Amino acid sequence: MASVLVCSSPLVGHVTPMLAVAAGLVEHGHDVRFLTGKRFERQVSRTGASFIPLPPEADFDDTSLDAAFPGRVGLKGPKGIRFDIQEIFMRPGKAQYEAILAASAERRVDAVLAESLFMGAALLLAGPAGDRPAVINCGIVPLSLASRDTAPYGLGIGPMPGLPGRVRNWAMQALTEKVVFGPVQKYADAVSRDVTGSPFPTFFMEWPRAADHIAQFTVADFEYPRSDLPGTVHFVGPVSQGGKSTRDATGSAGGTPEAELPAWWADLDAGRPVVHVTQGTVANRDFDDLVRPTIEGLAQDDVLVVVTTGGRPVDALSGPLPENVRVASYLPYDELLPKTDVLVSNGGYGGVQFALRHGVPLVVAGQTEEKAEVSARVAWSGTGINLRTNRATPEAVAKAVRTVLSNSSYREASGRIGTAIRASRGVDELADLVAGVCSDRSLERE
Repeated sequence: MASVLVCSSPLVGHVTPMLAVAAGLVEHGHDVRFLTGKRFERQVSRTGASFIPLPPEADFDDTSLDAAFPGRVGLKGPKGIRFDIQEIFMRPGKAQYEAILAASAERRVDAVLAESLFMGAALLLAGPAGDRPAVINCGIVPLSLASRDTAPYGLGIGPMPGLPGRVRNWAMQALTEKVVFGPVQKYADAVSRDVTGSPFPTFFMEWPRAADHIAQFTVADFEYPRSDLPGTVHFVGPVSQGGKSTRDATGSAGGTPEAELPAWWADLDAGRPVVHVTQGTVANRDFDDLVRPTIEGLAQDDVLVVVTTGGRPVDALSGPLPENVRVASYLPYDELLPKTDVLVSNGGYGGVQFALRHGVPLVVAGQTEEKAEVSARVAWSGTGINLRTNRATPEAVAKAVRTVLSNSSYREASGRIGTAIRASRGVDELADLVAGVCSDRSLERE
């Protein structure tokens, strides 16, 4: 049995997949503690892991980031990204690091499993490997490692083959590191020197490269090929892909109420193509981003438009709705997706994986957080259409949905990747990785 510390920034999109990790490791008999924000204590307890609260200086309310971080209000583009990385993720790194050390002092920690923006784990890597627990990066977002074969992470730009692509990638990576994110890197180095006496172990977006292992929560078929991929990368597949638990389009399972089938459920089998649209459980404050454009764009089409509001009341979608629209707060995705012909979403990593598992092609409209990279991979893999926007028009959504419905190549590509996802072992493979790492560490200590 290994002693594992699971770590996550206190944001629901980060915590949710790590809850599945904690639950799976508990089921495999490991001693699991979970370090995250206070508001997630109940969800952590349900996994069987022991809850450890983040220190107040590293905790915040992710339901209102503008209130928690008023300096971000009005910032857009690179300025907004730099602010979020520095203030939301990098500044708490010292307190996160100290919390890891405190947990290790209380009881031995064999392995730290941290999501990609938990910078306290990255700071551990500034010291000698023999003086720290094993560190496994959990890839809850697309693989961010720089490569001669890919554009810099965060731009949502797909690969370009050959020498021209490599030249482009080199130039863009240099510009990204030295100019766009140069100030953030200086700040990261300052934080690391204050904490460890050494500069940040890598370019801050590259810290998973320094980890002992990277467990990427997808299959290789949905990730850009890299000729320089490190051997530490393991494509374990989605970690919460099975079962009958209630899920939304973020792919989340923990903390959502059990969804009962609505009275209109039989309409799904009436013969019309089913188009499901959702903005997930986080970016669903303004349905004009994607839900309403989908409803309006397909109002006259011979399809059934199924909407989930991501936990908001059904009447939050106010006003009269077309005859071909059905609405629910939540729906059981294991039962809905096999009946779905197209999923329209804002491109959350977990939700896209879950759709692909069922072979459902996609129309995606998301350019914030990891969504630009997810959406780019949807287009690259041939599993759907990327609208390249955060706020779609009815005409664009309707055109894309019609294209996906009429062109079987999208469903075929999604089905191919779905086959790989269903064959992946998810948290079982991650648990084996943890056991192997801890066994190797034990041998080193003997």
